[in-house]
Amino acid sequence: MKKVSVQCENIKLSYGATEVLKDISLDIKPGEFFALLGPSGSGKSSLLRLIAGFNQQQAGRLLVDGKDIGSKSPWERNIGMVFQSYALWPHLSVWDNVAFGLVERKTPKEVIQSKVSAALDQVGLLGFAQRRPNQLSGGQQQRVALARTLVIEPQVLLLDEPLSNLDKTLRVQMRQELLSMQRRLGLTTIFVTHDQEEAMTTADRMAVLDQGVLQQVGTPTELYDNPINPFVASFVGSMNFVHSKVKGTRAEGLELFADSIGDFFVATSTHKQAGDHVQVSFRPQAIQICEPNKLNLEDGIAFPGIVSASEFLGQFTRYSIKVGDVDLIVDHPHKIGLKPFLQNAQVTLVLKPSEMKIF
Repeated sequence: MKKVSVQCENIKLSYGATEVLKDISLDIKPGEFFALLGPSGSGKSSLLRLIAGFNQQQAGRLLVDGKDIGSKSPWERNIGMVFQSYALWPHLSVWDNVAFGLVERKTPKEVIQSKVSAALDQVGLLGFAQRRPNQLSGGQQQRVALARTLVIEPQVLLLDEPLSNLDKTLRVQMRQELLSMQRRLGLTTIFVTHDQEEAMTTADRMAVLDQGVLQQVGTPTELYDNPINPFVASFVGSMNFVHSKVKGTRAEGLELFADSIGDFFVATSTHKQAGDHVQVSFRPQAIQICEPNKLNLEDGIAFPGIVSASEFLGQFTRYSIKVGDVDLIVDHPHKIGLKPFLQNAQVTLVLKPSEMKIF
């Protein structure tokens, strides 16, 4: 199967007076597993449906394998789509559901037999061919929907939150199977999700959208470590923000002051002047929490706080710490026998300036 690219060039889409996609430009590489990530209403599903042919842009071009397909109907695009609801025919067997697209294309019976068998075998459901969808689990139904899409040998596979109806354990298993299958086929895949964990564990690269605007494109690591703005920073993982004032500048960074932290220095290429205000950000796991009398400063800055709430999440405990008038999130790794910090306990927080980002 030939690997193809997908390119969106200055795509604009409106529903009446409402702008849904605002000048979207993307270059998805051949064979790439690409995720569209964003909150509800961000435009990610609208973009996916536009690529499938269910929406028509008012401006811009859509290219697959270098060819403009913007004027083609959905059935002319050779693009497969798996919907959130799976959209299986309840009165048809698994075999007939998978064969449906080939029957509609008037494919010879012997070819249908061969292709359906291969598709069901690929998703591990060859022994379930005569069952009806209501006799299958959610994960099995999702595999049938995948097989039905793959059997027509699409150039591009589109996945519209296909795992959202599954429980957490099955969701993890299915996303691993999806990625394994995609790697095996080399099929260019575009995956829509609002779940950052799903996107970060499967995607080669991902795009973050908000209110129809493309915010940032990059690998999961790039977006997590170097978010371009506060929205991406807080959507791709959790982030603390502290309002700070510039006290002075050096060639290698800024001397800052925050009511909650005090004086500190951050190495940055951001150009500011004394008196300017900035947002300093850092991840919850970047903060060390300890008792006041067990302080280990290393090369960090220390400041006091009071525990206002906590959540035990297995691998770590997430604390909400009141520092002045700021609430900070602190993720503290859990070990057997480790005593939690109690509500209203006074603690000291230690933070390395190298973990800080300036917005």
